[in-house]
Amino acid sequence: MSDNNEDLERLQLLDIVFTRGVNALSREQLERLHDLIEKKDYSHDKKARKSKAKLLKKIGNAIYDHDVKHGNSFKMS
Repeated sequence: MSDNNEDLERLQLLDIVFTRGVNALSREQLERLHDLIEKKDYSHDKKARKSKAKLLKKIGNAIYDHDVKHGNSFKMS
C-alpha cells in the first residue's frame, strides 16, 4: 500500500516539475522527489535510466541553488 502512495506522490511531484519546472518545488519537495526517483527501478528501460539520471542531476542542482539562495550552502569559502 505504501508503494502505491509513494508512486502517486512521485507522479504528482513529477507533474509539477514537468509543467512548472524544478524551481516550483520547495527544498523539502525536491529532496522527497529525489528519494522517490532513486527508489524507483528503471533497470528494464535504457531510455528511462538516462532520463532518471538527467532528472536527478537537475534536482540536485536545484537543491544546491536553493541552498545558495537561502544561505544554507555547505560550501566552504
